[in-house]
Amino acid sequence: MSRNEYKNVTHCIFDMDGLLLNTEHLYSEAFNRISNRYGKEFTWEHKAKTMGFKSSAVAHAVVEMLSLPISKEEFENQIVKIYQELFPTADLMPGAERLLRHLSQNNIPIALATSSNKENFELKTQRWTNVFDLFDHKVLGGSDPEVVNGKPAPDIFLVAAQRFSDNPDPSMCLVFEDAPNGVKAALNAGMQVVMVPDPMLPKHYIENPTLIINSLEEFQPQLFGLPPYNI
Repeated sequence: MSRNEYKNVTHCIFDMDGLLLNTEHLYSEAFNRISNRYGKEFTWEHKAKTMGFKSSAVAHAVVEMLSLPISKEEFENQIVKIYQELFPTADLMPGAERLLRHLSQNNIPIALATSSNKENFELKTQRWTNVFDLFDHKVLGGSDPEVVNGKPAPDIFLVAAQRFSDNPDPSMCLVFEDAPNGVKAALNAGMQVVMVPDPMLPKHYIENPTLIINSLEEFQPQLFGLPPYNI
């Protein structure tokens, strides 16, 4: 898409895992701690299909995809303890804090839309509360009753848009995502979407984002009518 084909926006909505926080490798480690006990490996092909799912849906999918000899409930019980150990180590992704502070300082409304539940969100962000406090509001899809369907359904992004004080039209919202299911969810919501895919993501999972960049550091706000960075 050429520069003049990007449409101006007024609001921004951010995914969290793999976009703002480098948690995707933590998920892989957590899943493999369990699957390896049964001689199975959770690979990038598996990850690409489950990124953006709600927590309960991920457990079901991993058990099913890897044919693990345990129930979804057993998997969830084991994974919770591993999350409590790993998630607090999450670091911010390059460019994330700069972009959020820039938008906040320029009075651009920003929201978080993550499939995490409240407990996992708090584990991941406990070292970065000053950054996550910048958001006008947060939609935690894993525990929010209004988010009925997980990504790739558009629910989480539509809920995030509706909760801005001025309830913008979805077309005025720009979504930032790293996951194929998240990109689909944003497009299904009628929003433009900037994708920052993990370099390990198999290329055939990248479908029709508005813009692809390698890092949030590369993002040029003015492409979408947002205030440019002061050089």
